[in-house]
Amino acid sequence: MDTGKTFTAADGTRIAYRLRRAGAPRRTLLLLHGLASNHTRWSEFAATTRLAADWDILRPDLRGHGDSLYRGRIDMKTWCDDLTGLLAAENVTQAVLVGHCLGANLALWFAQQASRLVSGVVLIEPMFRAALVGSLARVAALRPLLAALAPPLCLLATLGLHRRRLATLDLAALDREARAAMAAHGRFPEARYSSVLEDLRSLPTSVYVQDLLAVTGPLPAPASIGVPTLALLSAGGAFSDPAVTARLLAPLPQGRIVRIPAQHWIPTEQPQAMRETIEVWCSDLVAV
Repeated sequence: MDTGKTFTAADGTRIAYRLRRAGAPRRTLLLLHGLASNHTRWSEFAATTRLAADWDILRPDLRGHGDSLYRGRIDMKTWCDDLTGLLAAENVTQAVLVGHCLGANLALWFAQQASRLVSGVVLIEPMFRAALVGSLARVAALRPLLAALAPPLCLLATLGLHRRRLATLDLAALDREARAAMAAHGRFPEARYSSVLEDLRSLPTSVYVQDLLAVTGPLPAPASIGVPTLALLSAGGAFSDPAVTARLLAPLPQGRIVRIPAQHWIPTEQPQAMRETIEVWCSDLVAV
């Protein structure tokens, strides 16, 4: 059964998530969405993966996203603390983290800061600053400006100067539309998935700016990640250079890299290849 739940973080913020669990707690997958996203990034995976027969599946809306509405200051430590609270709330002692884009970066930070809670990591398109290209490389160059913008935006939101209504974002439905467009026109509708205006329809501006800061920020040294790690890298490199990313991931002590033909949105463009690769890796992880 896939159930919507919430827990209250230490500062009183309500964090929303979905849990797919058949009974008593089992092995756990913790699925982390990307920039300007929410738990629906993983709806299709949770509904179709064979791992659900033996694993519990946790899909949080990261603080500031989806139903975890929040307009204050956010950084990787805040999100890591929320994940620690989520695992405690569900009596999970260890989890395999699966993250896409910003979620992959967060998975790396959590694996370093809360290593006792992590038994493995799957990184789908991690964003290393040195590997960024295109629009995200330009965003990285503007980090000082974004860092200066974030505090006043959060203050304005605290004072009540913010949008009262945000659009609901269903990424499973959006993915179906994207695949229909790919079938009809032979190309991925990248403009829809990389549109600032579309992202801002469903996300507070203060959170969006902090998402950009987080996804272009520093990452732990891969050599410091002491758990088995699977990295799924697209061949297209819409936002990062896959060759540079692979080189940066090479020091992972227990790392494996798989390349998948996609621009960047592997869960949208190649859901079956992604799912099957994760399933085999998780099965091998348990067998060790």
